Amino acid sequence: MPKTAKDMVAEANAVVPAITPAEAKALLGDPNTVVVDVRDAPEVAASGKVKGAVNISRGMIEFRADPASPYHDEKLSPEKTVIVYCASGGRSALVGKALQELGYKDVRNLGGFKGWVESGGDIDPPA
Repeated sequence: MPKTAKDMVAEANAVVPAITPAEAKALLGDPNTVVVDVRDAPEVAASGKVKGAVNISRGMIEFRADPASPYHDEKLSPEKTVIVYCASGGRSALVGKALQELGYKDVRNLGGFKGWVESGGDIDPPA
């Protein structure tokens, strides 16, 4: 029987630890931590992003995260703590699982951007 998107997100949530905004704030500024916004560019342009976050859309994450890829983003490393988020937490859970499959050891799901904003988290303003 084929999986649904809901099934895939549930599987990802079972293996990618959730992190609260307070826990994420405590890690910001650590050079061994990177925050990745996996929303599409128009979403980020409309609402802003976590201050200092790297925007890599869900569709490009495997290519940008793989050190062997010509599209690799040097900010990403399997040795760093990676905090991922999206609009509501589903895409970031899937990205977290993909990063684990690529050998990333410490990946955490912040969930949705709205929760970050509501917690008083700093943002880079919309474009």
